[in-house]
Amino acid sequence: MKHKTLILLAGAALMCACQPLQRQTVISGTLEGVESDTLIVRHFAIGDLMRADMQTDTVVLQNGRFSLAIANDSTPTEAYFYAKPRGKANLTGLTRSVAVVAYPGETTEVSGSMEDYRTAGNAFQQALQAVNNLCKPYRQQMDSISALMVSKQQAGAPMDTIRTIYEQAYSPLRDKMEQVQADYARQHTDEDIAVYLTAQLDREQGEALLPLLGDNAKQGAMSSLYQALIEAVNKQKAREEAQKSVVEGSQAPDFTLKDLKGNDLALSSLRGKYVVLDFWGSWCGWCIKGIPDMKKYYDKYKDRMEILGIDCRDTEQKWRDAVEKHQLPWLHVRNAGTPDVSVMYGIQGYPTKIVVDPEGKIAKIVIGEDPAFYEYLDGLFAKK
Repeated sequence: MKHKTLILLAGAALMCACQPLQRQTVISGTLEGVESDTLIVRHFAIGDLMRADMQTDTVVLQNGRFSLAIANDSTPTEAYFYAKPRGKANLTGLTRSVAVVAYPGETTEVSGSMEDYRTAGNAFQQALQAVNNLCKPYRQQMDSISALMVSKQQAGAPMDTIRTIYEQAYSPLRDKMEQVQADYARQHTDEDIAVYLTAQLDREQGEALLPLLGDNAKQGAMSSLYQALIEAVNKQKAREEAQKSVVEGSQAPDFTLKDLKGNDLALSSLRGKYVVLDFWGSWCGWCIKGIPDMKKYYDKYKDRMEILGIDCRDTEQKWRDAVEKHQLPWLHVRNAGTPDVSVMYGIQGYPTKIVVDPEGKIAKIVIGEDPAFYEYLDGLFAKK
């Protein structure tokens, strides 16, 4: 970091108490054939696997040329550039993107088109470009198959037909491409690129690669990503272990988290009535889609049950904004990771609803936005 410590002005020595200057990460370049004057950019720190703190910006595209500066002083930034359809503010449906990994304090240059682009810069960029060149034939075939599946879906083809295309044509190509990435990582285990590629692989291959990474890779620019991968592996193992004991009929693990007012709220404090633990997030489309039914059933049975919303993978502000936006009337706590209640309960999908009976035992577990949950509540309280 740069510090201004002493400035001589008009012959007098003056002390200047300035804040450290933050370096800028710059991504610039030229994209051909883009029928838009604006790029939508989603970017986040490389170690943010859940993209919980992802930011969205817009960049002017003038004669194909663009430039984006991001204040970033410590870790690389991963950014995805999308061409914004003219006259549309909605980002839904944007799929074609230019993916860039940019280092703090450096400039990364992009050239080509949305379909076929290249990045230039430091040693990592050169390695990433080499990998992309190796993967290009597979990506092109996968893009063609994706287009075929979309066209068949739009034409009303049965889901079994689309699933067969995916399993027989798309999935094998993806597996071959991942093998290319894994092989490259194994040949460059002491470089930043190996950590980045490990994060792109499926769980089995990724876990196999982690112990092979060298100290330069683990402690270099991608150190935050490496630590996030280690944490993710450990959490997944803990989830799988928790699933063995968090079953219907077992005692619900107690926990204490902060509510919307910043006060401690313990699950055990709700003993005496049925409690629905609702594991959700503002980013979860199915969680949001299920809110109207959740409200309906909360209003129907709130004299006999409580809902405790457990927010997962959100920033505090996104959590608070979502509760306010959707006017959720039940209790809420934020799962900030100390303890991580989603791991404690072995949560693998969102939303997950766990019904805890008045004695503190797990009565029902429902994964996904499933009508079976509401049918269960009707059957449960119809007996009362």
